[in-house]
Amino acid sequence: MRAFVKTKAEPGGTELREVPVPEAGPNDVLIKVKVASICGTDVHIYEWDSWAQNRIKAPLVYGHEFAGEVVKVGSNVQHVKAGEFVSGECHIACGHCFNCRNNMQHVCLNTKIFGVDRAGAFAEYISIPENNVWHNDPSLPPELCSIQDPLGNAVHTVFATDFATRDVAVLGIGPIGAMAVSVLKNCGASQVFAIGRKNQYRIDLAKAVGADFALSSNTDDVKGIIMKATNGKGADCIIETAGSVEAVDLGLDVMRSGGTFAMLGVFSKPMTLDLSKKVVFKYATIKGINGRLMYDTWYRMAGLFRIPRFREDMKKIITHRFRFDEFEKAMATMRSGQSGKVVMHLE
Repeated sequence: MRAFVKTKAEPGGTELREVPVPEAGPNDVLIKVKVASICGTDVHIYEWDSWAQNRIKAPLVYGHEFAGEVVKVGSNVQHVKAGEFVSGECHIACGHCFNCRNNMQHVCLNTKIFGVDRAGAFAEYISIPENNVWHNDPSLPPELCSIQDPLGNAVHTVFATDFATRDVAVLGIGPIGAMAVSVLKNCGASQVFAIGRKNQYRIDLAKAVGADFALSSNTDDVKGIIMKATNGKGADCIIETAGSVEAVDLGLDVMRSGGTFAMLGVFSKPMTLDLSKKVVFKYATIKGINGRLMYDTWYRMAGLFRIPRFREDMKKIITHRFRFDEFEKAMATMRSGQSGKVVMHLE
């Protein structure tokens, strides 16, 4: 089969190669990939940053966001059949550690991720455990089903807060931030403030999917605008997806006393914070978010996809489409920042 392989431990270092079709073990499912999406993690692997250097072992077929059709199931598989339209939860939990046995599989102590620790979805076929298969609504377009991994991050983060009827600020409006804006507006948030920095393309995208205020921290008086719109109270909830020290500082400034701060962003450097002033005396609740709840988040996404407006929002967030063999163009588009989600069609 054809697959894009990280062949060299260097920036770029990716080749389209012919590799063996993966085996479907007794508990596994072999899937023919129809659509694969590019994630920020894939960009890290492509650019070979410090995280990738310490985590990835080349050669590796990467990619973990996909939708496809089951073509073969292992001898022990009971709940998945050939011909079914599926996606996959990329975190493979061990099922035996303390966290797994206490309903926290999403932070399994022995997590393996396909496309990171084992062969992934930038290929014509992928093999994953039956437990990681998600059955898609057959009426949904495959490209929408391929973005459920990042959408799940947004859903998990939003639902970690008491957002309904509340004023919410979303800091960082890349694709996941834009998804969070849509989730909030479709599920009953009062006012949503989407805050980027200098990427006008993505600020405009956040506005297009429902943000009441789409702001730039470079050019707008973000704190003044939020305080005025909330009658001096501040935002009840903060959704942080930027992985930026400055975003955290701003978010704590605009959050009301007693508010909730949900952090999904991954930070490239340590930060210094006045915990007494900005957390303790503000009576703040801070929640770190990792991955998707297995499988509560997936059921919530299925419910969201039944909302026509939400489906249309997700279509807007998918801004660029390429053929599978145009991987380099697709990756360059994602790396440019002048895009929402970028998908590749294999058929």
